[in-house]
Amino acid sequence: MVDNRHATALVLAGVLSVLASVYLSVSVGSPHWYQYTSPPVRAEPNASELRALQDEFLDGEFDEKSASDAMFRMNGTLGLWWRCVLTPTDAHWYREPDPKMVMACVSFTLSQQFMPKYKEPGNHNSGEDLIRTYLWRCQFFLPLVSLSLVVLGGLLGFCACLCGSLTPALFIGLIHLLAGVFSLATVCCFLAGTDLLHRVSMLPDRVDGSLGWSLYLALVASPLHMMAGALLMWAARSHSQSYDRMTVYRVA
Repeated sequence: MVDNRHATALVLAGVLSVLASVYLSVSVGSPHWYQYTSPPVRAEPNASELRALQDEFLDGEFDEKSASDAMFRMNGTLGLWWRCVLTPTDAHWYREPDPKMVMACVSFTLSQQFMPKYKEPGNHNSGEDLIRTYLWRCQFFLPLVSLSLVVLGGLLGFCACLCGSLTPALFIGLIHLLAGVFSLATVCCFLAGTDLLHRVSMLPDRVDGSLGWSLYLALVASPLHMMAGALLMWAARSHSQSYDRMTVYRVA
């Protein structure tokens, strides 16, 4: 028998878990984890150079240096699975008034997610940068692990409801705590990897970088998962203690 306090805690934990999962899913599928603000294009030579960067970015083989240069200079955005740049709808980059710009995105393939990072981006002879390589791979894996844990917790919770038992809530709470830790670790890996990239690939003049809304969504998902886990664990522990006291009372 579950009293009102425990039932309220379970409902709140479920709502928090769903919200956190939606936030994390949206952030993972969005390219707006980090964004660059570039100066406008006003001269034909500069426009021609940017056209070449755009063509290589959208149609060429992935190269970290060329992709980074394109994002730096074309108001690009970077996500866990996507990279984007702003491109004009026509060929006149420098025409007055300013041309209408649209966002063009390219997804990272599975093989590109596992490609090594080099100490000098674009220079394969400079040696592999193991820290950046594994930070990139971790930021790809960790959110998938976090979402998988939440799905596992949801299946266990469904089975517990069918059985009418609150005992699995303690284990489900631990799963949600781990999911929150992995969500937070994803953000930390992305920020560390981006900072290391900017150290080896300096931003051009008048180009600024800032955190995007997708990163903040993932950051919010982490405490929501943890709060859901804490509520589940409290409900399981409190219910267990109440059950033990009721058993002692009946024996007495």
